Amino acid sequence: MRKFDKPVIDVEQQIKILKDRGLAIQGTEKAKLFLHAVSFFRLSAYMRPYQVNHDPLHRFNSATTFKQITQTYEFDRKLRLLVMAAIERLEVSVRAVIGSYLGPKYNNPHWYLERIHFKKRYEHDRLLQTIERKQKEANQSYQRECVRIEKARDKSEQDKEALKARRAKESYARHYPLTYSEPSLMPGWAMLEELTLGDLSHLYAGLAKDSDKKAIAKELGLSMPLLESWLKTLTTIRNICAHHGRFWNRELGIKPELPKDGSIKWPDYQRHVQDNTRTAVVISILQYFITQISPHDDWKHELIELFEKYVEIDLAMMGFPSDWKADPFWN
Repeated sequence: MRKFDKPVIDVEQQIKILKDRGLAIQGTEKAKLFLHAVSFFRLSAYMRPYQVNHDPLHRFNSATTFKQITQTYEFDRKLRLLVMAAIERLEVSVRAVIGSYLGPKYNNPHWYLERIHFKKRYEHDRLLQTIERKQKEANQSYQRECVRIEKARDKSEQDKEALKARRAKESYARHYPLTYSEPSLMPGWAMLEELTLGDLSHLYAGLAKDSDKKAIAKELGLSMPLLESWLKTLTTIRNICAHHGRFWNRELGIKPELPKDGSIKWPDYQRHVQDNTRTAVVISILQYFITQISPHDDWKHELIELFEKYVEIDLAMMGFPSDWKADPFWN
């Protein structure tokens, strides 16, 4: 441990440092604008693959240009958007499958209120507190809007009441407690819509009966261990992408389970991979989900178009072999 002693440097100094490290910058003014918009610190993560390994001076490899680094940044930004779009689709689908199975199975729209449906270690109270908080916040927001509506001088009393009624239906978290008194919390199908992907992952893992988990996984063409592992993995990925973190060549801190037999369609180049922490594995997981829930979706084509547009990106750093598109998984 040592005392932090790095000085604050402005954009002019940042440009000088990059040039001193051997980075070719054609169009200094454009480079300055980019650093103003993105920041040197954020961009530094995209510089590392272009720098000499283990060089304490952080010098760049010969002929590396600022444009290469900014293109890598843009590629990663667009890749994150594609990943988030796929995660949105599967998150909505998983919610629907869980709700469509468990509600009818236990013939109870409020099945999740019963502790018996969850493992002992599952934080059931936290789930209930989450939904209670969502309803409370929605109600507080509604009350504030009602106060503003009441203060409006250009509306009749009839118009005000109609506007309040419309506002009350803008979210189910508002509508339910304003309409029903028992039970105090919303039904299961609405509750699932209020959960984050992480909450949803924990809920699935926390279900008491393996038979329920297997039935839900089967609806998505997966085994129970794979769905549980993949939901945990994609929760991590979603958080990285939602916070605009670097994704393209990231080594993940979590190892997702991989299909162990041929019953699940999976890339041959990943069936016996030793390192399943590269982003290529995540891309395959997302593509598998998309083929299950939306087989005519253009996601795969958008992904391939992105890779073809940024041909200078080293896909090997993501875990893709050079002939990855020839694998039957992608056809």
